[in-house]
Amino acid sequence: MSRPTLEQVARLAGVSRATVSRVVNGGAGVSAAVRDAVRAAVDSLGYVPNPAARSLVTRRTDSIALVVSESTAQVFGDDPFFADIVRGVSAELELSDKQLVLLTTDTAAGRDRVRRYTSAHVDGVLLVSHHGNDPLYTALNAQGPPVVCGGRPLYAANTSYVDVDNTGGAYKAVDYLIRAGRRRIATIAGPQDMNAGVDRLTGYRAAVQKHGRRAIVAYGDFSRDSGQAAMHALLADEPDLDAVFCGSDLMAVGALASLRAKGRRVPDDVAVIGFDDIQQARYAEPPLTTVHQPSPLLGREMVRMMTRILSGEVPVEPVTLPTQLVLRSSA
Repeated sequence: MSRPTLEQVARLAGVSRATVSRVVNGGAGVSAAVRDAVRAAVDSLGYVPNPAARSLVTRRTDSIALVVSESTAQVFGDDPFFADIVRGVSAELELSDKQLVLLTTDTAAGRDRVRRYTSAHVDGVLLVSHHGNDPLYTALNAQGPPVVCGGRPLYAANTSYVDVDNTGGAYKAVDYLIRAGRRRIATIAGPQDMNAGVDRLTGYRAAVQKHGRRAIVAYGDFSRDSGQAAMHALLADEPDLDAVFCGSDLMAVGALASLRAKGRRVPDDVAVIGFDDIQQARYAEPPLTTVHQPSPLLGREMVRMMTRILSGEVPVEPVTLPTQLVLRSSA
């Protein structure tokens, strides 16, 4: 059997083809009674709109690209942040019957491929995990479809973005350690070409400076291995430190492994706090005190912001989601 056509729907509903097209494509100027008749005919015939034809009428693809400026191995690796973002984005897009296109890249050739694809095949771009003055952001923002960033871009003014309170969350964690009586508090900061790494270090510095403490800083890349290596270096340089705030839970898990290897008890000798509240934090040894960030909600809010932009609301104000300190045994 051939698939039902727009003309067949029009005959069954007793209206013109143009009226059916307006109803199917969400157009205005149609009465409620006519709209109900068209929808009944669509259901009766099992009519499914042709996406290509619909796109010609609406000038929309009903697709949104989620672009992650990382390798595929990184996106599908140990860090659940990206899976949480995809889950939030996908759930919110389902409510508006739009499709998700997931694109990952960390190479110049990949960035060019993403730029060419998104210029014609999507209505908007959600950009996550951008580093420094990311050329992909500049290229995407210049070519057409609107861009919403997950995280505050470091070098782009007047940008539409959704972020979490990285600075405030880090400050709360370090302030808690100081008020709990810890005196020599180090941090393992994330990469400084990303807003999360910069802002969490800023929150740490603000807390130690407020209380007259010396900043003790090591750097990692948000991975478990980098946290383990940084903790090893900190113990060598600052053997009497009694607390460490890590810019990610994975780095904190690595720090816990290093402390165990050196015979340091957590939290008796050294208290440890992470950032993210990933599932591994609950099952670490000991369970990890951390700063919770609402990653799935971040993805949802990016879609909501994009929806407002596509409906004509420009400019939109940036959104910053709250974070929360979650107390467990490590601190």
